[in-house]
Amino acid sequence: MNIDIPEGKDPIGYVWGEMVPGIGPAAAGLSLAVYAHTTLGLREFEAARLRTAQLNGCALCLGWRTERDGHKVEEGFAEAVTQWRTTEAFDTRTRLAAEYAERYALDHHGLDDAFWARMTAHYSQAEIVELTMSIGSWLAFGRLNHVLGLDTACVLPGH
Repeated sequence: MNIDIPEGKDPIGYVWGEMVPGIGPAAAGLSLAVYAHTTLGLREFEAARLRTAQLNGCALCLGWRTERDGHKVEEGFAEAVTQWRTTEAFDTRTRLAAEYAERYALDHHGLDDAFWARMTAHYSQAEIVELTMSIGSWLAFGRLNHVLGLDTACVLPGH
């Protein structure tokens, strides 16, 4: 871990809740809101989230599977995300979610008119904003956890 955690403290709880009380709880609130208030389907949500996790290298995020109403994505879904361009396991919306996450993380300046034409053909404006905010939170907070070494020191709290 790249920061000191007092003995007996949960690393995530300490960093996100106690260490910077003016910022941490607000950041945690955004992170949890993405899960609690999403309107996106589970498969497109997880495709974008997992692609972001793969690019961030966050062990915590890579091991996490979002659950909704007792359902999670199928075994092998994460592998399909790495092959989003060619997998037959994805519909157009799921493929676009993975593509958007990758391009957002690696080349946001390269999101051209052709890409936006495909996005707006399959996602509403509100869904695009929601997906953009979700990817932004995963990108920022997954990297934060990985850079500080929190991603291998603990498990994500339930929500």
